[in-house]
Amino acid sequence: MVIIMLSGLLGGILSGFFKLGWEILLPPRTPSRNKTNPPQYLLQQFGFSEEFTHRYFIVSRQKVQYISLMMHFGFSITFSFIYVILVQYSTLFSIGQGSVYGIVIWILFHLLIMPIMKTIPSISNQPLSEHFSELLGHILWGFVIQICYIYILTIF
Repeated sequence: MVIIMLSGLLGGILSGFFKLGWEILLPPRTPSRNKTNPPQYLLQQFGFSEEFTHRYFIVSRQKVQYISLMMHFGFSITFSFIYVILVQYSTLFSIGQGSVYGIVIWILFHLLIMPIMKTIPSISNQPLSEHFSELLGHILWGFVIQICYIYILTIF
């Protein structure tokens, strides 16, 4: 249980940071589409106000939208725990050192669930650059979760 708790939390936090960094290098959305990003829009679809979803604090005279970050890290930590639990049952889930898991999550959320919910445009209406950034970002994200899992295993 300690392995699941530590590796799930560490994997979720670190992979979340890596995914954010990846999106700085290869932004998945245009600035106009990112004025209300998918986590913010999803919350608005569930009835939260734009005022709430766009809350921010200032660092170095720049807005840091913390509601989006809470959603981002909440998602990352949740699915990191799911990965670690799945790998406990079968190493089949760790094929590709977590990268296949990242691809599956990308397919489920960016190609199926969010377009169906109209949180993001349909697959054909998303630019190729968005698919490229999100796919590679999720591969890296899943790999980082696996690295954290292996690291915690070596300690215990």
